[in-house]
Amino acid sequence: MAKELAEKAKEAFVDDEFDVAVDLYSKAIDLDPNCAAFFADRAQANIKLDNFTEAVVDANKAIELEPTLAKAYLRKGTACMKLEEYSTAKAALEKGASVAPDESKFKKMIDECNLRIAEEEKDLVQPVPPSLPSSSTTPLATEADAPPAPTPAAPAKPMFRHEFYQKAEEAVVTIFAKRIPKENVTVEFGEQILSVVIDVAGEEAYHLQPRLFGKIIPEKCRYEVLSTKVEIRLAKAEIITWSSLEYGKGQGVLPKPNVSSALSQRPVYPSSKPAKDWDKLEAEVKKQEKDEKLDGDAAMNKFFSDIYSSADEDMRRAMNKSFAESNGTVLSTNWKEVGTKKVESTPPDGMELKKWEY
Repeated sequence: MAKELAEKAKEAFVDDEFDVAVDLYSKAIDLDPNCAAFFADRAQANIKLDNFTEAVVDANKAIELEPTLAKAYLRKGTACMKLEEYSTAKAALEKGASVAPDESKFKKMIDECNLRIAEEEKDLVQPVPPSLPSSSTTPLATEADAPPAPTPAAPAKPMFRHEFYQKAEEAVVTIFAKRIPKENVTVEFGEQILSVVIDVAGEEAYHLQPRLFGKIIPEKCRYEVLSTKVEIRLAKAEIITWSSLEYGKGQGVLPKPNVSSALSQRPVYPSSKPAKDWDKLEAEVKKQEKDEKLDGDAAMNKFFSDIYSSADEDMRRAMNKSFAESNGTVLSTNWKEVGTKKVESTPPDGMELKKWEY
């Protein structure tokens, strides 16, 4: 039964009924999910419908089931080139060429990938707008020869809600799917592709396959299946702010520079006012006070003050005690003499500095 559906799908493809072909291949896959050819052929029909992300997923599944299926690599390379993921396309085509070295299409497409990669590296400052058509060896079909575009079906409501937030170097996608076994979740990364497939028992599988806003580094991306959600971390290839998760919605914004670091690197200019050396000023003031010539009581007070400031602890105690007990008429510097005796007051005309003996 699956083979009969696949034959009908091929007939629909030849008749340019690509949407019918995709539907028939899907039914065949439901009956025989391990047939790699069904996935590869559905990938070709999806390419005709411009469903390039879905085509990459189908091609990857076909390669997983049958790694030597040459047409699966050809489908993946074609879809990735349409998505302008030339490095990923080149890797797939080179693998296909190793499987089928006599197939000339691989060499032609690899050469075109090399050309596109070189153009990207050359025009990093002014990248070619994605809306411009890329050159191809296949002649463009005329409007008269082109089949009528299929009427798109109304998009189904997604089974799980998802959202994303971002940091400078990564974008984090969260799919709120509860109690999903880890083996039921398949996540694949491309240069600018995210493919998530969640198998749900008794229902159609959940698909999230956006073309991402910016390019990522697949080998640095990772995901984790938790009890309440699936968390996917996408490593950005460029440090820009994505305006959305999907490609073509808004423009990327460069991060704001760190103001504090910019200020710290600001050049320091010499001040027009020289800095004051306060230590030097204090030393000069002390020197002026020391050299100042005083008269009368001021000179005597300064003389006693100098003696006190240069005295040791016992001398200071002797001076304090003799001065206090003599009511300011005697000032002794010998603690051994005044330490245990009372200093008596005398009425000299002026204050005396002497060592009293008893």
